[in-house]
Amino acid sequence: MKVKVFTILVILALAFAIISPSNVSAQAYTTSFTTSITYQNVDTAATTVLNILFYATPATTTPITIAQPSLASGASTSVYVGGLADITPPFKGSAIIQSDKVLLATLVQLPQNSTTVVVRPLSNGFSDGTDTALIATVLKNTFGSTTVFSIQNIDTVTNTVDIKFFDTGANMLDEIIQNVEAGASYYVDAGTRSLLGTSFNGSVVATATKTVGGGAGKIVGSAMEMEITGIGAKAFESVPAGANTIYMPSALCQAFGSQVTSYAVQNTSLVATAHVTVTFNPGGLTATSDIGPGAKASFPACNTVASGFVGSAVVTSTGAPVIAMGKASGGGLSTAFLGASSGFPRIAMPYVRWAPDANFNSGSAQRTNIAIQNVGGGTIPAGSITLTYTDSFGHSGTHTYNSDLAIGAKFNSNASNAGLTWFGMATPPAAGFGGGVTVNCTAPSCQIIAVARVATFVPATSLTAAEDYNAMQAP
Repeated sequence: MKVKVFTILVILALAFAIISPSNVSAQAYTTSFTTSITYQNVDTAATTVLNILFYATPATTTPITIAQPSLASGASTSVYVGGLADITPPFKGSAIIQSDKVLLATLVQLPQNSTTVVVRPLSNGFSDGTDTALIATVLKNTFGSTTVFSIQNIDTVTNTVDIKFFDTGANMLDEIIQNVEAGASYYVDAGTRSLLGTSFNGSVVATATKTVGGGAGKIVGSAMEMEITGIGAKAFESVPAGANTIYMPSALCQAFGSQVTSYAVQNTSLVATAHVTVTFNPGGLTATSDIGPGAKASFPACNTVASGFVGSAVVTSTGAPVIAMGKASGGGLSTAFLGASSGFPRIAMPYVRWAPDANFNSGSAQRTNIAIQNVGGGTIPAGSITLTYTDSFGHSGTHTYNSDLAIGAKFNSNASNAGLTWFGMATPPAAGFGGGVTVNCTAPSCQIIAVARVATFVPATSLTAAEDYNAMQAP
């Protein structure tokens, strides 16, 4: 039987060389993270083949293969990499999930041995790749943060990966050329790159060719941006190609107390300038910038809209296509999400949690809020969008949005809208995690996108640590 292959990039931060495991008050850049892989079966039947293949180094050719139990249709579960007997720390690599059914995966980075860093950076896996991986923002000692990223070869043969660093002035300051075996990954810590100087604010373009014989390779990428003296950290994925219209589901300026968003917009062309406009809605106020080849520009929402603004935005470009990544900060937030060039009628999120007030307010359990945006060409009629919440512990429910959703408009959902008080977690004193959501739109030509925000309340500071991740297309 031929097995479908679903490829995920796993940042297994368990083995960061900069770790000091005994430092309980470590900041984000010096904190150890261990990955939990949360995955969801979005197919119509249970899996009969399900394995995870782990690759330890760029030169690994024989992965560690670990079989997983069957997963029912619609169900989600998680695998804590630090608890796998066959994975010996320190480990920093990548993984591939093999299954005969369509799976989606979100990676959760869990901070270790720190009483101060509580955020759990989130990034998505991939079902495919191209010869290009674009990382919209890479920092070295800038805005108090430094980036570590990984490029994974998802080809069937060895790839030669060319990694170029561009500053905001479109100057290429550094380049790495590295051979990577099929399935394996290569990690880059921007903080160790001397050619980037004492500080760097820019972006990365990685391209791959087959090492033997030439021709286009196939890669994906993922990044973690960590504060050097602070406790914030965030994760996000690479993008294979740009577009001339990008939708951003969240835009904030001093909202909910002190929450703000900023967008990093990268020009995907290495030869042409991108003329970029960001339009904030409601209100229609705009910000513009010309972005040189390979470079990025930043668009803080508060530079354009007034304090208290809550909405969304659309990024448009002429001259060259772009990609966009959003960041939210303030009030304890340290989040990242990708903009989307189009939507789908059915999307899913593998990692969703909801705890009652007492458990959330104690800091012992999480809550997930989901923003769903209409990015299609027409209003979505009331009753057309339904969210189905399903977990591993018998908690299930649906939330149907019973209002019209205008073009560009969004609405919010969480498990309580589906009548649930516990979701994605076993009810104490039982233990265990695993819950996901599918969003289905029945309107003709419907296109929706969504961003999920997973929050943890920190009683010591009375702030909420949170991270965002994007919904993924479901069949």
